[in-house]
Amino acid sequence: MEWHSALLLLVGGLVCLMALGLPVVFAFIAINLVGAFIFMGGEMGIMQMARNSAEAITSFSLIPIPLFVLMGEVLFHTGLAYKAITAIERLIKRVPGRLSIVSVLGGTAFATLSGSSIANTAMMGSSLLPDMLKRGYHPSIAMGPIMAVGGIAMLIPPSALAVTLGSLAGISIGELLIGGIIPGILMGVAVLMYVMIRCSWNPELAPADDGDESLTAWQRWQPFCVYVLPLSGIFVAVVGSLLAGWAEPTESAAFGAVAATLAALCYRCLTLESLSKSLMETAKVSVMILFVLVASTTFSQLLSFSGATNGLLKVVTGWELTPLMVVLGMLLVLLVLGCFADQISMIMITLPFFMPLVASLGIDPIWIGVLFLVAMEISFLTPPFGLLLIVMQGVAPPGIRLTQVYQAAFPFLLLQMLVLALVVALPWLATGLPNLMR
Repeated sequence: MEWHSALLLLVGGLVCLMALGLPVVFAFIAINLVGAFIFMGGEMGIMQMARNSAEAITSFSLIPIPLFVLMGEVLFHTGLAYKAITAIERLIKRVPGRLSIVSVLGGTAFATLSGSSIANTAMMGSSLLPDMLKRGYHPSIAMGPIMAVGGIAMLIPPSALAVTLGSLAGISIGELLIGGIIPGILMGVAVLMYVMIRCSWNPELAPADDGDESLTAWQRWQPFCVYVLPLSGIFVAVVGSLLAGWAEPTESAAFGAVAATLAALCYRCLTLESLSKSLMETAKVSVMILFVLVASTTFSQLLSFSGATNGLLKVVTGWELTPLMVVLGMLLVLLVLGCFADQISMIMITLPFFMPLVASLGIDPIWIGVLFLVAMEISFLTPPFGLLLIVMQGVAPPGIRLTQVYQAAFPFLLLQMLVLALVVALPWLATGLPNLMR
């Protein structure tokens, strides 16, 4: 079978199954079974597929995934994250759009501890949004910042999706985690500056709110010192150990999970129910990611066995495109795909084609990995199927329409595109810290 026929069979069959509504992972597994039978020797190919699947999920590099997930789930279900956000709210006063700024700072703080964009948006939306709308905040300045900072959890460690991407793409997980820090900080600063400038220019968007003026200075700072500083110490220890080279991603993830659990225990927030919920949610997310790894690894091997990868690679390299043009083409594919597919699907569909191309052109894999993460963060807010748009509508009061959610996300979508353009133009924003690690 010619390579283009094999490519049409594998990718076309996958798209058809997904269009029929079959879950992404099961669509990949079904195509893998067909492809293994055709391209890998019938029954022997299916047996080899089973062996490959076992090898894919027994890699030591995957251990940080459940540990990072557990770290965030413990902080979420014990209520420690909410207490930290409340402490930040009490500290901020006399600024335009005070509660919107609280959502940015609180959401960024939770992003550094949870690694979950969905949990970040859901918690901030359910806890702050009703109060903001009740006080007269415009829906655009109330919902937009919450959704914008929700995606930062994908960039800043601990990020389970970054670990998944690094494992599948063959990129150093530690360097990829560190590489997302500066773009993540840029994203948070851009959102914060936009909220402050917009509310200063148009005070009608956010009514004047100085917080509780009856509180003394100690009453304002005490919750911050009690909750925020100790919890931020977990993030500093996790990232610092990676950056200094004292710990591998697995060791830093283990430290983060143990530290979060001990913190919940010390604050007397850890109950049997919250621990059970945390472990159950960790198991659910981890199993889903492992299924993805199994399906994606076999799919990549099938594309290689059938000659589809090499055939497509020869066609693209024959066009004599510059590396920058290739990178821009990849990002365009990701941004368009992000309008219709979730982040896991984006990884599984594109990596088998992108990474061989990256290797053949000598492009820095860390730079590409960070660009991949930023593009997937943007896909969280791209209509019609941006995941955080749907989450926000789910936690918003009944009167909020989906079109209002889209409108609220649009300015922040442009900010994210600006950060993506900066990382493309200035690769050291993504590679500077990883180079420092080396």
